[in-house]
Amino acid sequence: MSKRNNIIYWVSTALMSFGMCASGISQILHVEDMNLIITNLGYPLYFMYIIGVWKVLGVIAVLVPNYGLLKEWAYAGFVFLVSGALISHLFMGDTGSAIFGPFFQLVFITLSWYFRPESRKIRVAKP
Repeated sequence: MSKRNNIIYWVSTALMSFGMCASGISQILHVEDMNLIITNLGYPLYFMYIIGVWKVLGVIAVLVPNYGLLKEWAYAGFVFLVSGALISHLFMGDTGSAIFGPFFQLVFITLSWYFRPESRKIRVAKP
């Protein structure tokens, strides 16, 4: 892996991890701003416990070494979650800062997944 790709991977992974952890913890703790976002989108507040816990567990899965299959599932879950958030905001007519967060998280997730080193990918057994 080239040095440039390694830098892109770690910067995008750090930004993704920070965003997912911060929002996940805010959702678990039911921070008032997060409560408003979720209720304005029409989702029940208990939904925050579910996605908050999965976000934190997903970040752990992405950051620990090895476990390539688990990482693939975590990245897939992040894509489903963040694209769902982006689409929900767009359907509700939200603009500006409401869609910037999910959009840039989607960019960071994609960059992190694409530039991940071989040691963090699924290892295919050779016959």
